[in-house]
Amino acid sequence: MIPRYTRPEMGRIWSDENKFRQWLEVEIATAEAEAEAGLIPRSASRAIRRRGRFSVARILEIEKKVKHDVIAFTTSVAENIGREGRYLHYGLTSNDVVDTAQALQVREASALLLAGLARLGQALKKRAFEFKHAPMVGRTHGIHAEPVTFGWKLAIWYAENQRNTERLKYAADQMRVGKISGAVGSYAHLSPALERKICAKLGLQPAPISSQVIQRDRHAFYLATLAVVASSLEKIALEVRNLQRTEVREVEEYFAADQKGSSAMPHKRNPVTAEQICGLARVVRANAQAALENVALWHERDISHSSVERVVLPDSTILLDYMLDKTAKLVETLLVYPERMRENLDLLRGLIFSGQLLLDLVEKGAAREDAYRWVQQNAMRVWRTREDFRALVERDPNVRKHLKPREIGRAFSVERQLRHVDTVFRRVFGKSRAKFPTERSSPSGAARG
Repeated sequence: MIPRYTRPEMGRIWSDENKFRQWLEVEIATAEAEAEAGLIPRSASRAIRRRGRFSVARILEIEKKVKHDVIAFTTSVAENIGREGRYLHYGLTSNDVVDTAQALQVREASALLLAGLARLGQALKKRAFEFKHAPMVGRTHGIHAEPVTFGWKLAIWYAENQRNTERLKYAADQMRVGKISGAVGSYAHLSPALERKICAKLGLQPAPISSQVIQRDRHAFYLATLAVVASSLEKIALEVRNLQRTEVREVEEYFAADQKGSSAMPHKRNPVTAEQICGLARVVRANAQAALENVALWHERDISHSSVERVVLPDSTILLDYMLDKTAKLVETLLVYPERMRENLDLLRGLIFSGQLLLDLVEKGAAREDAYRWVQQNAMRVWRTREDFRALVERDPNVRKHLKPREIGRAFSVERQLRHVDTVFRRVFGKSRAKFPTERSSPSGAARG
């Protein structure tokens, strides 16, 4: 189930051709290790490597009759090997091949996802330094709170992306295991030592213990990690959507010259990429739930997990690969409007400095409850009348009794609120230095990468 928008690299990993190719790699590694151990003739091992090949069409033709994909695969391969083909799949059970080969596919997929995270991280870092000192209003509960900078917001996303990178590396490593332990995991036909050699040939670690299958807590953890990454991408896209709302319009998803936003309204410039990212994150999270359901299987194994994984592993890695690409492009080309940010920062006529004013009054000896009441009374008047908050408090005798005009002015300083930006950037990015201009403006007033 490969969506039509699949990037070709990730789509290839989950194709039937590559799946059977990885199955064959497991069979070849097994035959070579068995020949080295004297379990099968070396001539058989050489024949399996040299003449072992398959046809997807032939496998599917055989499977229609035998109703078993691994038997159809081994039959197709053995047809090309000749007499020595009887040693193909020697001592193995189906899941020795399927689970071990799946680890190889996941390893390939994870490498692409990590590359996508690296690209996104670079984009976030670049834009964070670009808007490091671009002030904007911070919002809590959707209501204006205190100043931040747009670069600060991007730095938060960058730090989260770094954590997601570490999470995915760990989850991918948890999946980098194979098993050649037989029908119930008891090594009835091949030894743990031989399993170790086979896995080493494939660049995998042997699972310390298994039943007929590698235990599915690994797969659940991996898919849950993909869901966390997808949720972080949704977080970025959702913020873009909120900041693009007409009433806010502090940033805007790039809109191409020939792009159309609506079939009915020619003026529309909709955040369609950001909305798509948010929608697809729901699918990846739902797939993680399906993977959790796969952890509990009957006894040493049943087949209920298999059909699920044929959907959720390809779909989740493909979707996340696509989402990473889209999110990186979204950040790289994002239109940013610092002037509009400043307008919105001043929208409430100074109310966003009420917290600092409260603290300054307390510092000068006012009781906190009294100071809170004085500040709130003036603030509520601004909500009703849209008067200037600073002008009101400058006329308030209770405030003036504790603060001089210069001290009141200092309470309304954006620079004071944002004095720790450089410190926090050093914590997030280390000793990185901005290699980018702090702000670039297009003729329309929008800054973009």
